[in-house]
Amino acid sequence: MRDITSKQITLRTAKAVAVVYCTDETLGLIRKNQLPKGNLFDVARAAGFLGAKLTPQLLPHCHPVTIDGMDISFQMTDNPRPCITINGEAKSIGRTGIEMEMLTAVSIAALEIYDMLKPVDTTLEIGGIKLLHKTGGKSDRKKYFSSPPVCAILVCSDSTAAGKREDKSGIMIRKMLEQVNANVKAYEVLPDDKKLIQQQLLKWVAEDVHFIFTTGGTGLGPRDHTVSAVTELLERDADGITEAMRNFGQMRTPMAMMSRAVAGSISHTLILTLPGSTDGARESLEAVLPGIFHARKMMKGGGH
Repeated sequence: MRDITSKQITLRTAKAVAVVYCTDETLGLIRKNQLPKGNLFDVARAAGFLGAKLTPQLLPHCHPVTIDGMDISFQMTDNPRPCITINGEAKSIGRTGIEMEMLTAVSIAALEIYDMLKPVDTTLEIGGIKLLHKTGGKSDRKKYFSSPPVCAILVCSDSTAAGKREDKSGIMIRKMLEQVNANVKAYEVLPDDKKLIQQQLLKWVAEDVHFIFTTGGTGLGPRDHTVSAVTELLERDADGITEAMRNFGQMRTPMAMMSRAVAGSISHTLILTLPGSTDGARESLEAVLPGIFHARKMMKGGGH
């Protein structure tokens, strides 16, 4: 099964539909409650619920998800072709979507209707099974930014700046940003020196770089100056961002609590300090991308 441990826990929704075609006479029997197998829609709804819950057992690559809410409704239509339309929608708070559960639900409900109607109708046909809408995860990315956010990466490391160590975290950050369609305008390596760091940050702010990501200098070491360098410049704190990062990281390693990362804005630029370790930087970005890009609209006065 695909590894989804890097995904954020978010609200996921899905809507799906299926159609069972039948005859006018069959619709008449349903309306008069004269089917030989009894009440149709209550049983079909229950079958759909069971189908959704059993999706991981039916589809090998589907992860088990918590179904936090689900509704299945039915509509009978006489023209232009007699049919029963099955509409379903569901909500889940988790790491992966709920669309397969919803598609399974309407499919199983359609099969249950087929089974209950087959004694009275030999023309039954199931069709039109499709996903109507989904939210959560990658499908929500467009709402966070209308154009590619402009970003810069600053690697703060004495050893890397001196050529004694190869940068890995900065390169990884660049790759992750580009994967979410960000425009990485600049990438620089500096020693963990407060004055040099502040000079570079202010230069990028003057150039109206939307987002600046630093890596390194967030620990408790004697040469970890990045956090204090950034903190002195910030006009507004964004502690919720770093809370999300530490909470996400803490679920993966207890060392996440050691990070002194800060986030905040200068003018219309958001600055976020990331750990120097590759895993720490990656997990921190996984916790906030792409939602962090919505900050640009807020800083420009666009509200939430």
